[in-house]
Amino acid sequence: MCTGKCAKCTGDLLFPLGLLAIVANILLFFPNGEVWRTEEITENIWYFPGVVGGGILVFLPASVIRAAGLERSCCANRWGMMLSMLMSVLGAAGALYCMIISAVGLQDGPLCDTGDGNFIYPFLNRTTEESYLFNQTIWIECERPQNVVMWNVVLFSIQLSIGTVEAVLLLAQVVNGLIGCLCGTCMNKNQVVEQVGH
Repeated sequence: MCTGKCAKCTGDLLFPLGLLAIVANILLFFPNGEVWRTEEITENIWYFPGVVGGGILVFLPASVIRAAGLERSCCANRWGMMLSMLMSVLGAAGALYCMIISAVGLQDGPLCDTGDGNFIYPFLNRTTEESYLFNQTIWIECERPQNVVMWNVVLFSIQLSIGTVEAVLLLAQVVNGLIGCLCGTCMNKNQVVEQVGH
């Protein structure tokens, strides 16, 4: 059983996921690929769920987790695995933050101009049965920015999915880190035979 290799694999997976979360968050600031004024951009985007939650707060534990998984690293020991376990909790909190803000962003819908020049949330406070997510015919209520509903749904969904995968990986690393802390980072066949012999 090698908890070190598992940690390295987890760390390697978290970096591209964090980068994707950051890119998705940045793209949300430019509905339909256009630049809009601050007051014309959906409020939930300003909480930076992908940049802070799915990105920065995941990169920190990913670095420690990866170091804990490297065989020749100073962190490739029980203390390193304990540190990776603690940092994974921080990362899981960041991923959870990304999930919650993205889910709220999906539920509330985008800020848009419905034709009178004022930017409002036309889909806010609707029941589940009336939700714009299940009725694409009402998406035309948002006239500007063009395609803003699709833009928000796709990018918030990507952030929600990434946050979910990151949370699962980081919670798995908490368990892996605990095992590595108790049993060591790696046990090859020779070590097992030696332990059984004693």
